[in-house]
Amino acid sequence: MRFFRKKGLIIERKAHKYNDPFLQPLAVAIVSAILVSLILTTGFLEIRRSEKNLLAFMEDQALSTIGVLQRLTEENLKSIVAAPEKKAAKSKIAATNDETAHSKQWVVDAITAKAMNLDEQWKKNNITNDSLRIFAVENNFFYVGLLNRLGNAIYESSPLQTSIMEEDDLVKEGSKLTTLELIEQIRLKKEIGFVALRRKDNSGTVLISLDKSGLIYWSLKVAGEKGMSKIGEGHGIIYMQIINEQNKLLSSVGQSAPNLNKNDFNFPGILSGKVKIASRKVNYDNIKILDVAAPLLLDKKIVGIVRIGLDRRSMDKSLIENRQNIFVFMFFIVIIALLSMWLLYHDQNRHMAGIVEMERQLEKAERLSSLGQLAAGVAHEIRNPLNAISMAAQRLKKDFVPSNPQKETDFQNLSSVIKDEIKRLNGIIEEFLNFSKSRRLEFSRFSITEILQKIVNLMQEEASARGVKIETTWRYAPVITMDVNKLQQAFINLIKNAMESIMEAEGKIYITVEKESKNHIVVKISDTGCGMTSEEIEKIFSPEYTTKEKGVGLGVPLAFEIIRGHGGDIKVISRKGKGTTFEVILPVERFNDTSTKNKD
Repeated sequence: MRFFRKKGLIIERKAHKYNDPFLQPLAVAIVSAILVSLILTTGFLEIRRSEKNLLAFMEDQALSTIGVLQRLTEENLKSIVAAPEKKAAKSKIAATNDETAHSKQWVVDAITAKAMNLDEQWKKNNITNDSLRIFAVENNFFYVGLLNRLGNAIYESSPLQTSIMEEDDLVKEGSKLTTLELIEQIRLKKEIGFVALRRKDNSGTVLISLDKSGLIYWSLKVAGEKGMSKIGEGHGIIYMQIINEQNKLLSSVGQSAPNLNKNDFNFPGILSGKVKIASRKVNYDNIKILDVAAPLLLDKKIVGIVRIGLDRRSMDKSLIENRQNIFVFMFFIVIIALLSMWLLYHDQNRHMAGIVEMERQLEKAERLSSLGQLAAGVAHEIRNPLNAISMAAQRLKKDFVPSNPQKETDFQNLSSVIKDEIKRLNGIIEEFLNFSKSRRLEFSRFSITEILQKIVNLMQEEASARGVKIETTWRYAPVITMDVNKLQQAFINLIKNAMESIMEAEGKIYITVEKESKNHIVVKISDTGCGMTSEEIEKIFSPEYTTKEKGVGLGVPLAFEIIRGHGGDIKVISRKGKGTTFEVILPVERFNDTSTKNKD
């Protein structure tokens, strides 16, 4: 039975409460914290893994685009620099010549556009030798010159290198060669090329010459532009650039790209082949971009770097959705984990409390059984000497009365004391004998109200002598399965206990019978006595405890044993100075008792 509080009263059951938890709260808290930490760590790792996967996907997309650009650039470059094979068939030579001429024309057109821009600056008188030198360096030109009508240089990026030529090669018919004629001689010696743009009025010529490295630079530049033009924009590509080994921009398509710092990409690592791809997240012109750089290979040789800007807004949107889903998932997992830990903690403690309670009940049952056996043996041994003492006291009172009246009065008083104490000892022995026999029950069907009314009739005279009034209310009059004599003894003990707790005059005892549930009834025995504290309620079911000066403490434990033998239970509702209520809950039927005897 358990004890609990309700509406200011102390309501207690006899079962002991187990206070020591099986799992300490600190241990549960530590395990829960570790579990939650593992879940959170797993969630954050999953977020990082998802981000890496999306980043790897976009980098693969960039590498795929670069691969297409690389293939197109390589094909265009081969077409530009290729020469027809001498031993090839005529048809094949013709086709190759057409393709090569067409590809080389791309380079010529690009250089011609530069020459035309230079001519426009010349017309505006914005040209100097220094500006031509800068122009030549920026565009990888071998020589840039502005020639007059006769073909001699007016402005030039640098003096022509004539040291490689013979003296006879520098003159023609006794006159020095013009700049245009010298460029032709140098072309034959060094195998360089040039583009000459003559003005329509023959007032001058713009001359641009390229050596082998310049030709490769412009071939790569033009080939890259043609390749990027074939790929075009779209597919999430914001911009695309080709940068050569000298960190010069060869070609670019799309929007303008954000400026680069030396720490943005590991260009030396990319050009050396150690870094296959590098990327960074940037926000440029209110657009979220994934800036990707990878090496550009031609004939398995790194000749530059391709830089691509990919729109990462869709990636960021996917990441946000993934984070939200993972956080929601982690939240529910944490809640489930904490709830599981709490249920484990609660169930284990409850089961452990049940085991401990069973051990206590078993220990108590063994103690009560030993006490019953001891009581039976002691009662048997004491009863015979008591009978002899009682008979001797009666004979003394009858045959040996003193003749002195003063002594006769004392004699009679002492004899009465002996008689009363013998009677009290016999009562104690009877309680011990009843306690030892309380578990041997014989069941039959009988009316609970008839039992209670019989007890009230028997105890009415004693209650009146104490100034106690007994009031009964039968709200329910069932016939239940019981051991009539034993249950009657239990109720007598409880009613007598209630009667003895009433100290003041005109106290009252209320006895009611109610229906507890479909299969149970409740008998309430309430008094207006002194009541009990919670500490006293804890002990009233122990055989060794009593609040009476001459009691042995077996009345309530005996009642409890009998009621428990009937499959019932007892609630104790008490408060110091406010009285006590014993609620006896009994089953209507004992379905597991095959020895039940029906009584009509």
